[in-house]
Amino acid sequence: MVKSRKMIRKIISDFYMVLILIFLYAPILTMMILSFNQSKSRARWGGFTLDWYLQMFDSRSIMSALSTTLIIAFVSALAAAVIGTAAAIAIQSMRLVPRTIIMGITNIPMLNADIVTGISLMLSFIAFGVSLGFKTVLIAHITFNIPYVILSVMPKLKQTDKSTYEAALDLGATPLQAFFKVVFPDILPGVLSGFLLSFTMSLDDFIITHFTKGAGINTLSTLIYSEVRRGIKPSMYALSTVIFLTVLILLLIVNFRSFKKKN
Repeated sequence: MVKSRKMIRKIISDFYMVLILIFLYAPILTMMILSFNQSKSRARWGGFTLDWYLQMFDSRSIMSALSTTLIIAFVSALAAAVIGTAAAIAIQSMRLVPRTIIMGITNIPMLNADIVTGISLMLSFIAFGVSLGFKTVLIAHITFNIPYVILSVMPKLKQTDKSTYEAALDLGATPLQAFFKVVFPDILPGVLSGFLLSFTMSLDDFIITHFTKGAGINTLSTLIYSEVRRGIKPSMYALSTVIFLTVLILLLIVNFRSFKKKN
């Protein structure tokens, strides 16, 4: 009787898990299938084709948006990693009360609505006479990425032993040498996590980019939005499929490497 109940519960839990996976991935699978559909109609299969992928790679607007997106994501993540790491070290050296206040302030951008952040940054750029364009998008992405780096580095800083840094100073190392040879290796996983998180957030962002970009500049998210308003092209299916498969392959590689290290 007990075994049958456990079996029924397992069947029900597996059924719910399958339903959740279908709910999550059925739309993506449909989009991937439509990217190979020769017909532009979403209701009729016209045969297998790779024309939409060729059209995607031949499109100047898509390639320009892709390069802009990658450059902004990489540069903003790198700048946020440097600034956020320095900020985390400064916050960690503070006393308890000011540290708590500063951490609360740095967490506000993550809790704040994206539309509020986007409008605020846009108004700030206009107030200071900065013309909207590539540089404003880059500054905006650095701004909202810094708190994620601080949040990733702070736990690693708390785990580091201050005595090792002081010992390095006593042995004749300069503060900079002691930091890079003693402290930085300990917090490196947190810095890398913050960098990757910032890179992902920058790639995914639409609202803040939409409010801070100028005319003539597009990222992938804003380009897809503008294309959807005029009617979805099958090349957009191809672009979304390539992005999804790229992210999936990267995740599989990272998970496989971590699994291999554990074994």
